[in-house]
Amino acid sequence: MRKFLLVLLLLLVAGAGGAYWWAGRGGAPVIAVAKPEKVLGQGASVEVTVGAPGGHLSKLEVAFEQGGKSTPLFSLAPGVAGLTQDGPDRVRVTAPATRKEIADLKSGDARLLVTAERSVLYGLRTLSASHTHALRVRLEPPRVAVVSMHHYINHGGSELVVFRATPNDVTAGVRVGDRTYAAYPGTALGIADPAVRVAVYALLHDQDLGTPMKVFATDEAGNTATADIDSKVFAKAFRRSRIDVPDAFLQRVVPAILENSPDFAREVPDPNDLVAAFLKINGELRRKNAETIAALAKDSAPQMLWQGVFQQLGNSQVEASFADHRTYFHDGKEIDQQVHLGFDLAVTAAVPIVSAARGKVVFADYLGIYGNCVILDHGLGVQSLYAHLSAIDVKKGDDVDKGQQLGRSGMTGLAGGDHLHFTMLVGGYPVNPVDWWSTQWMEDRLLRKIREAGGK
Repeated sequence: MRKFLLVLLLLLVAGAGGAYWWAGRGGAPVIAVAKPEKVLGQGASVEVTVGAPGGHLSKLEVAFEQGGKSTPLFSLAPGVAGLTQDGPDRVRVTAPATRKEIADLKSGDARLLVTAERSVLYGLRTLSASHTHALRVRLEPPRVAVVSMHHYINHGGSELVVFRATPNDVTAGVRVGDRTYAAYPGTALGIADPAVRVAVYALLHDQDLGTPMKVFATDEAGNTATADIDSKVFAKAFRRSRIDVPDAFLQRVVPAILENSPDFAREVPDPNDLVAAFLKINGELRRKNAETIAALAKDSAPQMLWQGVFQQLGNSQVEASFADHRTYFHDGKEIDQQVHLGFDLAVTAAVPIVSAARGKVVFADYLGIYGNCVILDHGLGVQSLYAHLSAIDVKKGDDVDKGQQLGRSGMTGLAGGDHLHFTMLVGGYPVNPVDWWSTQWMEDRLLRKIREAGGK
């Protein structure tokens, strides 16, 4: 009997040990600080994720530590705010971390301390984890001030502003309503002061004349400062035109565009319904093409690659102007409306198309409604687009001089006849090319301001 009891006891002990071991196989909670990554700013909050089976925790605490003092930011309790399920096996904590919660909050080094526990084996075992996250508190907002004077901008046109933004590591630019334009270091233009930034911006054709225009500076903690740009805006009248869409046009352009845009073609339910396919091309594909074009501005060179005025295609006749509002008709019925954001320039068929200014090729391929298309980067967020080409003679990455041949005119994409669709882009948005063809505008609006700031 004694032996039996001893064996039984050993089995019970072994079983309990096995259960204890098995209960711990899921491991301790897994803690990660989602934000802030490195820097905590004004009006900030902290986000912490904790992984555990089912997201079940018996303890979760988040504390802020600075200067030897610890301030609780979150503690797990029934119905506590700030805790949400973030997947089947993870919870997320969001807690404010401002001077309201942290009375002695100040700029400098600090850290977050997160502790989490989960109970297993009916509470007989606790699996614990802790995580320390070093960060830097940055409470002082940046400073920003406009330096240049006399900002005159045409509706649908462009301007340049020179301003100072400190400290030097801030991200800066211009906001015109809900549109943002990057600023570039003045040092890239020969300006000695490292705090000086320059930005080319626009008042787009579809924005109100009273749209606010501001320079801004944002530091890595999210602290932001702004200053108004004292601007005078000039209204411009945009034309309206009627575009007839005959069956012969649809039969020529729709299959060709779908063939050269295979990803988009899969979104067209019936490519044989030419009118429906045209409407999808003229709307949805046009929007996708605009997104592709806008993305190219993100890698614009910080230098001004061009010199002087941009040149218009020689001896060309203007067939359509910038921001023409077009109404499309098929068999006498209105089917669509769009805005034409460029100039249609025609000479004769297959004429050489040359660069309007010195730059770098950032796109040279088929682009939906634009057909064969070349886009050049000229620096400072300024780019030029050449569309409907019959042939492309350059490739992405090529450096081109002003007047260098890019290809030949054609009627690829949504083109009714052989011509060049040309437009200027600022920050990825189409703007009126007329400004950029003007020697006086180039001198007054851009070059003079750069020189006055000490640039070349």
